[in-house]
Amino acid sequence: MIKYNPKNWFKLIFAVHKSDTMRILWKEIIYIGAFTLLVAFVQITYFPDAVELEKLITLYSLIGFVISLLLVFRTNTAYDRWWEGRKRWGALVNDTRNLAIKLEARLADESDRDFFRRMIPNFVFASKEHLRNGVNFSELELNEEEQNLFQNKNHVPAAIVQMMSKRLQAGYRNGLFTAEELIIIDHNLNALLDSLGACERIRNTPIPFSYSLFLKKFIFIYVTTLPLAFVHIFGYYSALVATFVFYVLVSMEVLAEEIEDPFGTDDNDLPLDEICGRIRLNVRELIP
Repeated sequence: MIKYNPKNWFKLIFAVHKSDTMRILWKEIIYIGAFTLLVAFVQITYFPDAVELEKLITLYSLIGFVISLLLVFRTNTAYDRWWEGRKRWGALVNDTRNLAIKLEARLADESDRDFFRRMIPNFVFASKEHLRNGVNFSELELNEEEQNLFQNKNHVPAAIVQMMSKRLQAGYRNGLFTAEELIIIDHNLNALLDSLGACERIRNTPIPFSYSLFLKKFIFIYVTTLPLAFVHIFGYYSALVATFVFYVLVSMEVLAEEIEDPFGTDDNDLPLDEICGRIRLNVRELIP
């Protein structure tokens, strides 16, 4: 995730980074520019008296308004997914702290303290990698027995919660917790999986293919035929107008595609590595 000062206008305007849409779309911009230049050439050379095409300006204005409404819906939907992911990871931060505080007050045995000191952060690190379609065991603090156990698991975060739940049940049988305390702690434990499940829903439910395909085709047809309405005014410069419109419209679509799955490693994705590291530090401090 890129950290920046939103008040520094000039620095933002001239900033160039790998997620900048100009760097992503420069090839497509050249192709569209060349194609619309060809359309303008054909119209000027072979249809110089097509004055009636001036009426297309009104039509293209209406179509442009429709496209803007579609893009507003598209970007709002993508941002809702990004913000929902951020809220869920914020809930993970709170739930891990609450769980660590409650356990620290009851755990006396050092082996139990060490277990939960490792496993609570292990859950969030495993969740991060699970959302990225893999598990990096080098980030997890596991002994040899635990690592061998998790190697065969398809859902490592759930296996970690299951292991913590068994440890809590053993503590309850040994009189370490009362039934009421176990229920409260179990609620925090379940909340971890609830947040992960919500993140999995976001990742596994992309924008419907038909909607995304229609929007891309709509923008392409609109831009490539734009010179038909403006060539009698701008001449060959209508290709520049069409290219600029293409850059603006497609940039919004590209940005929406980048943030609709906020759990990856793109510049605008959530800072999950930083959040996981902060949780590990918090738990170590709360369960010394």
